[in-house]
Amino acid sequence: MTIEVPDGYVYLDWAATAPLCEEAARAMQPYLAPGLANLKLGMNANSLHAPGRAAFEAMELARRQMAVDLGASRPSELIFTSGATEADNAAMLGIARAAAERRRRKQGKDFVARVVTTEIEHEAVREPARKLVAEGFEVVRVKPNRQGFITPEALGAALDERTVLVSVQAANSELGSIQPIAELTRLAHDTGALFHTDATQALAKMPFNLQELGVDAASFSAHKICGPKGVGLLYLKARTPFSAQMLGGGQEGGLRSTTQNVCGIAGFAAALRAACGHLDAEVARQRQLRDWLYERLSQVKGLRATVDVPAGSVEHLPNIVHVLVRGYESETLVLRLDAAGFGVSGGSACASHSLEPSHVLSAIGISADDAYGALRISIGRYTTLDDLRRFADALEACIAR
Repeated sequence: MTIEVPDGYVYLDWAATAPLCEEAARAMQPYLAPGLANLKLGMNANSLHAPGRAAFEAMELARRQMAVDLGASRPSELIFTSGATEADNAAMLGIARAAAERRRRKQGKDFVARVVTTEIEHEAVREPARKLVAEGFEVVRVKPNRQGFITPEALGAALDERTVLVSVQAANSELGSIQPIAELTRLAHDTGALFHTDATQALAKMPFNLQELGVDAASFSAHKICGPKGVGLLYLKARTPFSAQMLGGGQEGGLRSTTQNVCGIAGFAAALRAACGHLDAEVARQRQLRDWLYERLSQVKGLRATVDVPAGSVEHLPNIVHVLVRGYESETLVLRLDAAGFGVSGGSACASHSLEPSHVLSAIGISADDAYGALRISIGRYTTLDDLRRFADALEACIAR
């Protein structure tokens, strides 16, 4: 059975994955040449022969370019991964274990390390945190306020001299709330802790500079910014303690062993460069679309915004609108809208098959009954105002029916 997407389908689930952009497709094309033509760029970047060196040179060019675009101090701080999930796992487990071991050598084998994270993190951070608990770490999860923000006061109350790692997402994938990462990082550093941020949703949706933020580690994914799926990035600041989680041939400076996906890396670098090239204008355009949609949906009976997003807000991502529909389950609405030619979601795609209400909504005090009717509408580079007009009319008709 083949599922066909009809012509004119309006895709409004960019926070789950973004369509591949033209720049990324062009950058990847030379790596997809069949047969012997693939020797020019498509070989193993760790081989010593000419085809291998050509692939290595292309990969390192992409690494240098991305270091500039992300504001890293040196290209070697960027470790290519299979996606943000791997990067989050590696940061949580690799940094926590290495930092705790360093502390134990100084303070004794009975030292119990603390890791601080939040109640609204992605599962790629939540699951490694659970694993750390099983290994003897103390994990503290900071509660957000009603609007989905982690305040400095709340984080400060969770920190103590035993804290080795703090992990706070840069922007929430459901609510769109942007966290004060630079301030939170300073608080963590004041207690001697390291700081990681899952920046998957923030990248290309807001100005982002690693050195200005001061973080020790950050995770990214290509497919959230119109790059290819299956490639991501872990930023690991120089001299940050880290225990490699993937062992083998010693690639990526011994920090992540496996043959690199040079084709995907080229696409990732091209997508990032394209996004950075029109960041300010695109963020402003998407913010206007976001504000228009919130205003339009405020007129729909039985529907309300999940959090307060004032018009023009720079404290929320410009591309996410999140609402609650009374009396409906989000799955029903998602399927009805899909049949009408509109693609939206009920929350994070990674939890789309769960029967439980979103842990993010529960954390900010949304009841289970209300959370079951959640809808996330996320826009992107190719979204137009006409798309949103048609969608709003279709959603209102679905609810009225």
